[in-house]
Amino acid sequence: MNILLARKELDQKPKKISFDKLVETLTQNGEEIFYFDRENSHKDMMSIVDKFEDAGYSVHFREVKYGLADEEYIYELHVL
Repeated sequence: MNILLARKELDQKPKKISFDKLVETLTQNGEEIFYFDRENSHKDMMSIVDKFEDAGYSVHFREVKYGLADEEYIYELHVL
């Protein structure tokens, strides 16, 4: 499963990353905060949360608003 990372600039396209790459980063660091683009579906984000929880990790998930418009948000996933 591929998921889109949050953009660093508003005019850039989001970069794709696989779930396996996320797990690899997590095992190296022990805990990690990931930021994902708003173009990801909420269903895909819940699937990622479930996969981490099934693997035995503790997960905190939320939407982070960075502006006043409805479409100005990203997803934050804190995995311990």
